[in-house]
Parts: sequence; structure tokens; C-alpha cells
Amino acid sequence: MTSADGPGALTPKDLRYDDRGLVPAIVQQHDSGEILMMAWMTADTLAETLATGETVFWSRSRRERWHKGATSGNTQRVVAVTADCDGDVVVVQVAQAGEGACHLGDWSCFSTPVVAQP
Repeated sequence: MTSADGPGALTPKDLRYDDRGLVPAIVQQHDSGEILMMAWMTADTLAETLATGETVFWSRSRRERWHKGATSGNTQRVVAVTADCDGDVVVVQVAQAGEGACHLGDWSCFSTPVVAQP
């Protein structure tokens, strides 16, 4: 995993979280740039992600931490984590393992086209 240590580097506690203590995490395949999924992180799950090198998120529906791939085997090895200029969104670059990131069995959660109404 790469690190952005040095001037301007942020820690999980430096980010801006919403009123529920969550920050959006956009997960991107590191070598292709493909967006795989979007999930939520707390300061604790982001810190755990950075410490372990595997993605850990916060499930809003289950109200618990969620280690991606713990049950499915579709793990995500973290390559880099960067924050946007406002510090309120992170991009997690990963090496996706297994069948993909989507719980429906697709490689990416972003495969459904959105079209204008007829």
C-alpha cells in the first residue's frame, strides 16, 4: 500500500465526516481505474483499512463494521487511499480478488445504465 506521508497527508481523524460519523469511500480497481463500488467508512474502519491493507467499511443497514470479502472471499487488497480536496470523500484503490465487488455477483456495482425518461 502506498502512503502519502509528509506535508499535506491526512489521518482518518483529519477527515470531515457527516453527522452520522461517516465518509463516502469510492472503491476503484488500481490498475484499470474502474469504479467498483461505493461504501461508507467511519474513522475507525478507515484506520483499520489502513492498518490491515484490506477494506473495512461501515454497514448503515446492519449498523456494524463490514470486512469486505470476509464471508464471500471477494476481498480487496488496498493499494492506496486518497482524500478529495475538501477531505470529505476518500478513494480507495484496490486489487479486487474473487468474482468481483458487487454483492449481486458482478465485478462492479456500477453496471446499470441510467437513461432519460422517454
